[in-house]
Amino acid sequence: MKKLVCSTLVLALLFASCTSKFGKVLKSKDNEYKYKMAENYYAQKKYSYAQQLFDELFPYIKGTPRFEDMYYKNAYSFYYMKDYLNAENMFKSYTENFPNSPRAEECEYMRAFCFYKQSPKVDLDQASTTKTMGFMQAFINMHPSSTRVKDATAIIDQCRAKLEEKEFKSAYLYYNLSFYKAAAVALNVLMDDYPDSDRSDEYKLIIIKSYYKYAEMSIVEKQEERFDKVVTEVSDFNERFPQSKYIKEAGEYKTLSVNKIKNLKSLQNEQAKTAGKR
Repeated sequence: MKKLVCSTLVLALLFASCTSKFGKVLKSKDNEYKYKMAENYYAQKKYSYAQQLFDELFPYIKGTPRFEDMYYKNAYSFYYMKDYLNAENMFKSYTENFPNSPRAEECEYMRAFCFYKQSPKVDLDQASTTKTMGFMQAFINMHPSSTRVKDATAIIDQCRAKLEEKEFKSAYLYYNLSFYKAAAVALNVLMDDYPDSDRSDEYKLIIIKSYYKYAEMSIVEKQEERFDKVVTEVSDFNERFPQSKYIKEAGEYKTLSVNKIKNLKSLQNEQAKTAGKR
């Protein structure tokens, strides 16, 4: 316990010492000294200190050969501090101020990457995810031969998968809430939005289930028509996904629906006979 207290005390003293030293640097009137310390802090990965000094030095360094390099390091300071909003603004500003720099391409990519880093969990608003895709695609279009195109493409695919998952969750919520027709419609929209999805057969199976449950819940007069819709959907499934692992399960819903239709017709015939006898 004593060792723990001593260690904590030593760390606190070291932190206070570093903070006190940085405070003296910040108050210094010697801009060259500040610049030297900013570079040292950046090299030591003390990005918070470096960034504060860079920010103060901008008016002093602007117009000199060192300005571009400091601008570049300031952007990365925000990035390494995980302040992706300010990092994105700095990378954007860098490309606008130094469009002919050898680092401009990198900063264009990093701007898009900052949006990617801000992309939240699937259940939350995906504005940053959509922006990531747009900026990454713009980067690919502007720099088709860049070594970063492969990474940019992979990130676009990841973002697309996240947006697809979000749309699926919204559609499947209708299913869980027993709004089966709404679920089927939403899943059909999802399939149209992502026609090349690896999960298309899964979505189609849920559409079949939705229409089947919707038919079951319907009034008798509507059931035959709606079970026939299930049969049509299964036929479409078999045509589009002949190798799907869900093909047997889809077929079971066709069998169930055909039997339901037969029973309904038998009931109608019996009712017709009874009515005729009267």
